[in-house]
Formats: sequence, C-alpha cells, structure tokens
Amino acid sequence: MTDTAVQPAASTRPGFFTTQTLQKAVAFVVLIALLAFFSAFASNFATGANMVGIMQATAVNGVLGVAVTFVIISGGIDLSVGTMMTLTAVMAGIILTNLGMPLPIGILGAIASGAFMGAISGATIAKLKIPPFIATLGMMQIARGLALVFSGAKPIYFNDTPNYGLLSPESTISKLIPGVEIPNGVMIMFIVAIIASIVLNRTIIGRMIFALGSNEEAARLSGINVDRWKILTYAICGGICGIAGLIVSSRLNSAQPALGLGYELDAIAAAVIGGTSLAGGRGTVIGTIIGAFIMSVLTNGLRVMGVLEEWKIVVTGVIIIVAVFIDIVLRKKA
Repeated sequence: MTDTAVQPAASTRPGFFTTQTLQKAVAFVVLIALLAFFSAFASNFATGANMVGIMQATAVNGVLGVAVTFVIISGGIDLSVGTMMTLTAVMAGIILTNLGMPLPIGILGAIASGAFMGAISGATIAKLKIPPFIATLGMMQIARGLALVFSGAKPIYFNDTPNYGLLSPESTISKLIPGVEIPNGVMIMFIVAIIASIVLNRTIIGRMIFALGSNEEAARLSGINVDRWKILTYAICGGICGIAGLIVSSRLNSAQPALGLGYELDAIAAAVIGGTSLAGGRGTVIGTIIGAFIMSVLTNGLRVMGVLEEWKIVVTGVIIIVAVFIDIVLRKKA
C-alpha cells in the first residue's frame, strides 16, 4: 500500500473532534473576556495604537506557534524554533547585507535554511530514534551557536538593504480598521495561518501528520513511510521559522544573533492554549493563532495596568499549566 492510498480515519481530522472544537471555543471566549476586562479596567488599553501593538507583538509568536503546531500534531515537539528563527534571520542578513543579493533571494535563503535545519532534526528523530525533546534541544544549541558563528557574534543591520523595509513595523499595505494601519508582519502571519490551515486540512501532508500523531504504529502498518513524513513535518516547521526570522529581524531592522531563547516556550504555549494536544493527533492553526493572541493580550494588558514583568511571567506559566490540564481532562472524556 502506498502513502497516497492511505486515508486516515475521520477521527484524525480536526473537524470531527468535538473536544477540540470545545477547546477552541473556550480559547476564543477567554480572548474576548480578556479584551473586555482590560478595556474596562485599563484606560489606555482599547486604543487603536495599542491594538496594533498587540497584533504586532503577536506576529512572531503566532508564526512560530503555527510552525510548532505541525510538529505537535504529529506527536513530536520542537524546542529549537526560537533559535532556528534567529539563525534564519542571520542567514537573511548575510545574503542581503553581506553578499548584497536581491530581497527574494534573502527570503528564500531564510526559509530554505530553516527547512534544512528542521529536516536535520526530523532525520535525527526518525533515523537515529532519538526522542524529539532531546534531538530538538540539541538543535536549539546548534542553531544558537551557528547564529553566533556566522554573524561573528555581532548584529547584522539592514539599513542599506533595498526593500527590506517592506517587512518593517512601519510599512503597511492595508487598513482593515478605519484609521488604523495593519503592519505587514501581521498580514504575513495571517497569510501563513491560512496556507498552513489549508495544508493541514485539505492535503495529503495534513492527513499524514494527523495519522502520525493519532497512532504512529498503526500508520506504519498501514503502509505510510513514517520516517519520510516525520522528516517533512520538521522541515515544514523549520521553513515557517524562517518566515518568523524575517518578521522579527525586520521589526528590529537587524539580525540579532543572541536573540531566540524563550520564544519556543511562547510558541508551544500558544499552540496548547489553542487546543493542540501535546499527545499528538489533534490541533488547529486557528486555535494556535487565538492562543497567541491570548498571550499577547494578557501580557499587554498587565503591562498597561502596571503589573511587574515578573508577575507577567508567572501568570503565563499558570495559563500553560491550566491549558494542559484542560487538554488532559478533555482527552479522557473523549
């Protein structure tokens, strides 16, 4: 039996999971409740400029959350998404600034380098049978070190790079809200989310990813080349990290080689809060984007209310634990 002939059961597809739909609905209600709460108790929260700031802060974590969603649905985990994002930003800087290549080449270079690193992680997991946690932890350190080596441990600035400003926070191509300009980075996040959702729900790639996460051994016995699809899944995750690298470097107008640590936790948290199960086999891109917005709204709202940064970190940790607990309870009921 070939891979293309395998059709996973309907229960492996996101639309058939009542528990997943419930988690997504709960996440959306929580987001609305947070917006209402902070709007009522923080006078500067509900301004147009602050709303744009929240969306802008969500862009990077949202894209990274989408990247890690692919891996988590397949039953794995990727702790290297933050440092891979940094490495891809450095690669874009080398191609565009140091080599003076055109912008499209820099974009392709960032995405390709991320996909290559992701594929290495996938191959390490699939072929060497190293647990995803350990393999991607090692890749996190490798990517971090390579970013420092390739950049000479110095930031690479894009001041003289033609057209790179098209990705900057100040550059906009749309006005979805009257009088409020939406940064290009936010639009890129939504485009990535739409494409990723189509891939997961309407293509054989998505079906295989859900099949791996639902029951890897059953997928193997069904004739699926598990190793190949696992490598492809991590490569897709890495390629999306390259897009996040372009967004974050355009926001800073530079590739910062020391940046990246900690982003992986926010990305995983966004996916889990949005209903993606750490046990694999269940998750949606829409839920992940909602989860990313929840984290951004919470962080921004607490900052506007004058809460110390230390407490914001504590609250985020509590939300992650609660989200995982809800997932465990719902899985048991399912």
